[in-house]
Amino acid sequence: MDNQNISDLIETYLKQILERNEKIEIRRAEMADQFHCVPSQINYVIKTRFTIPKGYVVESKRGGGGYIRIIKIKLSNDTDILSEMENLVGDRVSQDDAFAIIQQLYENEVLSKREGNLILSVLSKQILQMDLIYDEEQLRARLLQAFLERLGYEEAE
Repeated sequence: MDNQNISDLIETYLKQILERNEKIEIRRAEMADQFHCVPSQINYVIKTRFTIPKGYVVESKRGGGGYIRIIKIKLSNDTDILSEMENLVGDRVSQDDAFAIIQQLYENEVLSKREGNLILSVLSKQILQMDLIYDEEQLRARLLQAFLERLGYEEAE
């Protein structure tokens, strides 16, 4: 744990709670006190590490009785998962978000580890660096959209 920064510690703490519960509610100021950091550090961790592509929905209420609620997404079947992931991709996707989507497909047992690793290798920044018609994120989105669409066809067969 010595090599972890405060953001890693906060993320690990919240994910451990989410392993036992589908959702948690936290108060930003209380978390900041617990980890001896500023409240904006809590915001940063939640905004960057608890995103929809990573399998989380975040809700918040401001004010005196305010809270931040983090919910682990559990989709009912492969078709729901694929549809949700296609919506997340849109016409552009960053490498981090693409990797998070593939991780979610693996965790929801839509992909095997081998399949996920093969796809990740094709979506990597090193493979997609190009100066042609598409920029890197547009091309990645097109590839990921095609992949997700194809997985949907295989489900129907």
